[in-house]
Amino acid sequence: MSAGQIAALIAAGAFVVLVLLLAVPLLKLSRTLDEATIAIRKAHEGSAPLLDNAQTTLHQVNTQLERVDGITSSARAVTSNVSVLTSLFTATLGGPLVRAAAFSYGLNKAVKARRAGRDAGAHSMRTRPGRRKGRR
Repeated sequence: MSAGQIAALIAAGAFVVLVLLLAVPLLKLSRTLDEATIAIRKAHEGSAPLLDNAQTTLHQVNTQLERVDGITSSARAVTSNVSVLTSLFTATLGGPLVRAAAFSYGLNKAVKARRAGRDAGAHSMRTRPGRRKGRR
């Protein structure tokens, strides 16, 4: 055997050892990939019912939102009607009621002022403590 053949034989042996050393991690990697594939398959199978349930839930929520939309539109119509009724009441009865309230307030103040005037005369006739009658 020549030196070139011996070198080739050593290189071939080293290559075999290298292949064997790399085969172990490759086998472990293939097992890991198989397990990952199985996990992904199970997750996919489990997610299909979840997605179906989510779709059903969203459909029910949309139905409820349509009902709420109907309720809010009815409430909007009621508030509009109440607003119109309030403005009508204010326009027809508000002015006379305000005038009547103002009149009763004024009458009340006048009565109190008249009573205060009568009472003021009576107060001036009374003597204050520490003063004699007839002296001011």
